[in-house]
Amino acid sequence: MSALLDVILPVFLVIGFGYVAARWLGFRDAAVDGVMHFAQGFALPLLLFASIARLDLGRAYDPGLMLSFYIGALSGFAAGFLAGRVLFARPVTDSIAFGFVGLFSNSLLLGVPITERAYGAAALEGNFAIISLHSPLFYTLGITAMELARSHGLGLSAATLVRQVLRAIFSQPLVIGILCGFAVNLLGHGLPEIVWSAVDMVTAAALPAALFGLGGVLHRYRPEGDLRAILVLSAISLVLHPGITWMLGTRVFQLDDSALRSAVMTAAMAPGVNAYVFANIYGVAKRVAASTVLVATATSILSVWFWLQVLP
Repeated sequence: MSALLDVILPVFLVIGFGYVAARWLGFRDAAVDGVMHFAQGFALPLLLFASIARLDLGRAYDPGLMLSFYIGALSGFAAGFLAGRVLFARPVTDSIAFGFVGLFSNSLLLGVPITERAYGAAALEGNFAIISLHSPLFYTLGITAMELARSHGLGLSAATLVRQVLRAIFSQPLVIGILCGFAVNLLGHGLPEIVWSAVDMVTAAALPAALFGLGGVLHRYRPEGDLRAILVLSAISLVLHPGITWMLGTRVFQLDDSALRSAVMTAAMAPGVNAYVFANIYGVAKRVAASTVLVATATSILSVWFWLQVLP
């Protein structure tokens, strides 16, 4: 119970404050958008930049850690896609959006603060290693699958597909922050201390602002659409993905405690807002995606507490 009170609830109280502010305290949509633009366009990319620039790459990129998380994530995509096609008889494009919901956990806005509160800042090395590949890999998979489905495998040249995927990925501020972090890390020259001090001032505001803004964004969603689909996708995200990651991490790759915590806690997060953004871009399964983000985020208060009890 102490984990629920001390680790999880403070994070969700910040989200709840953003929700209350947007719903009852006059914090308008334009203000929410401004906070999220600051967080996602500037502060969070700087946080990723600083974290990866300072990361010990040789130690952080444990193959067992990465395989445990990403096999679980790809299993979530497959399960979501099959649920859409087989259980709910949805079109292929809707089913891909379902799969993306099962794939894209909220690794940064929820995974990082909860892991940090539970295990300390030193435990985040594995989280940032996972996050460095998270958006580029998942957007590549989702966009490629959707573009192929929309073209029915015909009439879309390989060059056109590659351009569309690369444009979508490298226009994301988070990806730019990750790449800049790798550049500084690999060049090994570092930055002047005065620059790091300025970066650290901005990054200190990144997660609180993003969590508050997330609450305001969630206020716009309504639990509408197919309730069965929402519950199935929530279970895939909160149970299947972390369950497979935990099994692989403990039984197959035998991860140490720190790596196992990073992998499972990142996998255990609810779908991020990006899951809805992806569905909205293509105009498919929008209500189910938005509702799953809302329901799974609320439900994850208890499911994350469960995984904290399971982990060493």
